[in-house]
Amino acid sequence: MPREIISTDQAPAAIGAYSQAVKVGDTVYLSGQIPLDPATMQMVEGGMEIQIRRVFDNLAAVACAAGGSLADTVKLHVFLIDLGHFALLNQVMAEYFKEPYPARAAIGVAALPRGAQIEMDAVLVLGVPV
Repeated sequence: MPREIISTDQAPAAIGAYSQAVKVGDTVYLSGQIPLDPATMQMVEGGMEIQIRRVFDNLAAVACAAGGSLADTVKLHVFLIDLGHFALLNQVMAEYFKEPYPARAAIGVAALPRGAQIEMDAVLVLGVPV
């Protein structure tokens, strides 16, 4: 099955040797997104809620470029510097996703690229009725 590389200027450009997403059949693998503003490639300013929303917005832009949306997410990985933000993550996530929610892992990590406090990646399956 051929691979399709997904790219959009509505999300931050890759800052390494990777693609924003790779589509194989109906499955789309979204690379990790940190709270970078796609227009400036700088970290967004503000509190954790603003950072979480920027990451979801970045993921949504890549999902859209792949022909889907966040509603097509089947698996979400969340990497947090401070797991004390877990409740806030859940609160904001409930605004971006509706039931049935995707499977998810939330992992505490020591550091993330560019000093980010949060990073997320996702797996989408397109065209499957919810």
